[in-house]
Formats: sequence, structure tokens, C-alpha cells
Amino acid sequence: MATKQEKELTVEERLKLLYQLQTILSEIDRIKTLRGELPLEVQDLEDEIAGLETRLTNYGNEVAELKKSIDGYHAAIDEASKLIDKYTHDQDNVHNNREYDYLTKEIEYQQLNIDLADKRIREASQKIENVNRDIEEVKTQLEDSNHVLGEKKGELSDIVNETRQDEEKLREKAKKLEGKIDTRLLTAFKRIRKNAHNGLGVVYVQRYSCGGCFNRIPDQRRMEIKMHKKIIVCEYCGRILIDPEIAGLTDVEAKNVEPSKTKETKSKAKK
Repeated sequence: MATKQEKELTVEERLKLLYQLQTILSEIDRIKTLRGELPLEVQDLEDEIAGLETRLTNYGNEVAELKKSIDGYHAAIDEASKLIDKYTHDQDNVHNNREYDYLTKEIEYQQLNIDLADKRIREASQKIENVNRDIEEVKTQLEDSNHVLGEKKGELSDIVNETRQDEEKLREKAKKLEGKIDTRLLTAFKRIRKNAHNGLGVVYVQRYSCGGCFNRIPDQRRMEIKMHKKIIVCEYCGRILIDPEIAGLTDVEAKNVEPSKTKETKSKAKK
């Protein structure tokens, strides 16, 4: 519900408050633009670094598992070698050919186990070598990314430090102005501003056209805007329209020129 003070405000006063708020918010937008894509770049780099660190951890776990398997294969080779020695020794004490043949097959079987374990060791060692190469590549990428991240954070910190105080003051001013504007009008303004590509929810008439979309405003509508008696929005873009006088512009600064007489306005209107 609007307060008594809000009810006493004239349309002209409300429009002036809206334009002041728009001016402050546009300056805040300018500060954000000054920061550019740095915050997003920093976030992307941090995500990239987190991914690289996770990859390094996975590679480390893979190498550990491969080494563990190699230890297992070596143990299997030792066990098979012991059995071969035992079976070879037992062959000297056999009582018949069948026992001798059995031991011979057992020796051959254990030798196959040794050969297979040797093959698995070579394969695992090759994998470790490949993974270690990948680890070195990731470490290089990680080092480069951390270096770039440090530079980006430094740039962002410098810009934030330079603009933080100004932005805080502007936000405080904007908050105070918002408290003077009735809720319904403020909500409508914020919605319009959010949908506008340049963040302008309030624009003044220039060259007989909307200062936001540059479409021509009918004569009768322009007269109504100059009277400051009601809130009028552009029928094309939906922005709130005000008379240049509300924006504090002089007649020379706000001199209206027919859009058809300027190539610049023509091109903007087409866009």
C-alpha cells in the first residue's frame, strides 16, 4: 500500500524520481561494463582449474592401482617360481612316468603364469608411462591456468577496488529513491528495465521519437507526454516516455528533429 507521501506525489514528480533512478542504475551498469567479462573469465578459469586438479587426482589413483597390480604380478611370479623349483626337485624322486609327466605339466603351467604376469607387468608399466605423460601435460596446463587466473584476479581486484566505493554510494542512492516511488510503478519500471537490452526503462523523447527504440511518436502522444499528467509508455518497446524537460535538458540539447531528416535516426529506427 502506498504511503501518504507517495499519494501526494504528482505524476511529474514520479517521472523525475524514475529518471533519477534510471540515471543512477545506468551508472551502476556502466561500472559493471567496466569490469567486462572478467568475473566470468575468473569463474571459468576456477572451474577449469578444479577440473584439472580432479583429473590429476584421478590419474594419481590410476597410477597407484597400476603399481598395486604390478606388485601383485611380481608376487604371483615369485610364487610360480617357487612352485617350479619344487616341481623340478620332485621330478628327481618320481616313481613312474605318469608322475613325471604330471610334474612337467605343472611346471609348464606355472611358466605360463610367469609369462602372463610378465606381459601384464609390461602392459601396466606402459600404461603408467602414458599416464605420467598425461600428468605432466595436465600439470603444465594447471600451472598456466593458475598463472592466468592470478593475473585476471589481480585485474578484477584493481577494478573492483577502484569502483567499489562509487558503486556502494550509487546503490545507496538508488535504494533511497526506490523508497520514494510507489510499489506498483517501481515494479513496472524494473520489469521494463529488465526486458530492455540496454537497461533503459525510462527514456526521453528525442527527434520526435522514442529515445529507446527510435520509433516515431504520434503528435497527440507527444503532447500528452509534455503535459506530465500521466505515465505514458512507448507502444513499440514499452519503455516509459518522458519529456526532455524532466531529464533537465535545455531546448538546444533536446532540440527535436524529424527522424526523416537524419540518416543516423533512420538507421537506428531500422535496427
